[in-house]
Amino acid sequence: MLVRYFAAARAAAGVEEERHVLPEGTSLEELLEAALAVERPLPPEGTPPLARIVARSSFLRNEVAVRDRTAPLGSEDVIDVLPPFAGG
Repeated sequence: MLVRYFAAARAAAGVEEERHVLPEGTSLEELLEAALAVERPLPPEGTPPLARIVARSSFLRNEVAVRDRTAPLGSEDVIDVLPPFAGG
């Protein structure tokens, strides 16, 4: 599963994207737990930790909004982590 981070999530994760090899049927919640378990350098000053950003983020699965975080994912799914954005 490919996780792509945007905006503050990218800064906190320290990468634009990362692949997680998890079993077919893993839920978004389980994937997020795996992503948060990765050891990372401290985010830039003023950037909240990734866990706090993820808690307030919305998610896309293959470019479609995810409403059910317990639904099974496929091994080739792409998950986008979208923190809250300001502006219009």
